[in-house]
Amino acid sequence: MQKQLTSKIKEIFTSIQGEGIEVGKKHIFIRFSRCNLACRYCDTDFKTDLKEYNSYDLYNILKSINCETISLTGGEPLLEAEFLKEFLEKYYQKLNKRIYLETNGTLFLELEKIIDYVDIVAMDIKLKSCTGQENRFLDNDKFLKIATKKETFIKVVFNDEIEENEINEVIKLAEKYGVEVVLQPEMPLKSYDITKIYDKFYEKYKNIRLIPQTHKFLNII
Repeated sequence: MQKQLTSKIKEIFTSIQGEGIEVGKKHIFIRFSRCNLACRYCDTDFKTDLKEYNSYDLYNILKSINCETISLTGGEPLLEAEFLKEFLEKYYQKLNKRIYLETNGTLFLELEKIIDYVDIVAMDIKLKSCTGQENRFLDNDKFLKIATKKETFIKVVFNDEIEENEINEVIKLAEKYGVEVVLQPEMPLKSYDITKIYDKFYEKYKNIRLIPQTHKFLNII
């Protein structure tokens, strides 16, 4: 008998989605514990309170939760692509819930393994000006080519250090794949003109909106 794959998960909980196009809707969040990036604004502890799950364990937890959407988040959930592939192949139909993937949009080969079981892709573009990580626009392009088989939007966390070339690259990708861009100011908010940055995007691309992290304003997880 083939041994079941397992994954270390930080937490499983239900809450109101505070970001992106699903903002305000109830989601089941599965927070995975690994990431291939190290964004300087990241505030999640991925080293403690981890629990190991196999596919059957995870299914038994999720099936009884009265919520229609499962948000795969992290960390970077696509680092668990093999585990997710096994889990979703077995239980996607049985769960009868939407799969909402929150990802940094760099692991396109891993996305190919599970895209058939994903309903919505929330793809972050991690800007160097905000994260301290090198821009990965070529990887983002390859990722979007696969992701846009399903409903997809781009999310961009930004601050007042955003550069013109970064705006141009985001718009280029959004136009190429015809996806919406959600601008999210880095929290906590600083004293700069957020609408001015929004207008720089809007002048070049109209399918765009500004959504802060609403769960922080509502004081929920």
